[in-house]
Amino acid sequence: MPSKYPTMKLLRSLFCIILLVSAARSVSAQDFAIKTNLIDDALLNVNIGIETAIAPQWTAEMPVSINAWTLSHLRRWKHWTVQPGVRRWFCDRFAGHFVGAHIHGGQYNIGGIDGRINFLGTDFRKLKDNRYQGWFIGAGISYGYTWILGRHWNAEAEIGFGWSYTIYDRYRCAKCGKKIEHGNAHHYVGPTKAAINIVYLF
Repeated sequence: MPSKYPTMKLLRSLFCIILLVSAARSVSAQDFAIKTNLIDDALLNVNIGIETAIAPQWTAEMPVSINAWTLSHLRRWKHWTVQPGVRRWFCDRFAGHFVGAHIHGGQYNIGGIDGRINFLGTDFRKLKDNRYQGWFIGAGISYGYTWILGRHWNAEAEIGFGWSYTIYDRYRCAKCGKKIEHGNAHHYVGPTKAAINIVYLF
């Protein structure tokens, strides 16, 4: 995993993708949306999502999140993730109940974080005294609800559950380069999505 994250390059690429998608189709109300996840924002993760209609009750989405900095006391929460998926709306798209399916992947460099959780075979408490660096892929399902706030604004909540497979190296401490494990594999089962989104509809 590179030591420096291409933050600005990634953000420029995301902006270009949004412009290309917008230019490639004639968007109208409830056909295309841009969103941000307030939970990611609270965790200092730069994030954006795009969502577009693909059928009367179906949409496809692509959320992206990145954290490229070291926190105070040399804590690390660095990562980038993508989580493309589809949603099936119970009634009209971009309103009310929906169920979804997603895949996800990314890289991470995390350590010095007091996780305090041991959940279904994944011990987040080890993050306090070690640093983990690696990549992951996985898939999951989700349920959510969208509230209409105005002509162009929505709010939505979503929770997802699934599986991730990761390969990682473990380092002795959050701030040092002493590797103590290499190429370990781990299967994670648990929450894979948590979102409170503010959505702008075109």
